[in-house]
Amino acid sequence: MKSLAISVIEREKVGKSNTRSLRNQGNVPCVLYGGEKQVCFYAHENDFRNLVNTPDVYVVELDISGKKTRAIMKDIQFHPVTDRILHIDFLEVFEDKEITISIPVILNGLSIGVRNGGNLMFRRRKIITRGLIDKMPDAIELDIEHLKIGQFIYIKDLDQDGCEFLAPDNSVVVGVKTARAAIEEEVEEDEELEGEEGETTEGGESKSEGDETKQESPAEEPATE
Repeated sequence: MKSLAISVIEREKVGKSNTRSLRNQGNVPCVLYGGEKQVCFYAHENDFRNLVNTPDVYVVELDISGKKTRAIMKDIQFHPVTDRILHIDFLEVFEDKEITISIPVILNGLSIGVRNGGNLMFRRRKIITRGLIDKMPDAIELDIEHLKIGQFIYIKDLDQDGCEFLAPDNSVVVGVKTARAAIEEEVEEDEELEGEEGETTEGGESKSEGDETKQESPAEEPATE
């Protein structure tokens, strides 16, 4: 998993007045939990831009007044009007302790179904995953070129060593829905097969299924009065 180093300053005072003062100076109050004790710290909002303004998930190497700690961002609060960062919660991570995070899903390729007129249905852009931090992937990459109209990839189809996906096995991750003007590839293949069956047989005469049926039908008897 990708890592990002941020130098922060441990807070000596906590409280509403101190928090308000930090924010007025462009700083973001933060809390680190999950370790031996909870740690309150802050850093300037610009230091968190590479962490916040991205779909990627990072292991953050926090340098808290000289002490380095590995953590992941668990929660973030924004101002409802200005979208400025108000607060961030971090969870300390350990090599031998499982964590639960949301891993982004990346789709590779253009599916056959979409090329034939189907509509791509991308249901889960992130998947909640549990496992050891060093086993977590940067992203879950799916090759969708083979997906035809009516085909889907489910949670049960995913395979990532050392990780468990916390969603029902029958949950759809991505698929291709039928569209009104969709032309399924199977139809084209069937038409090609029918064309091959109607080609010339031994003796050079063309003989199709329709011809066979016509030849086998008995001749009509003349009507009698």
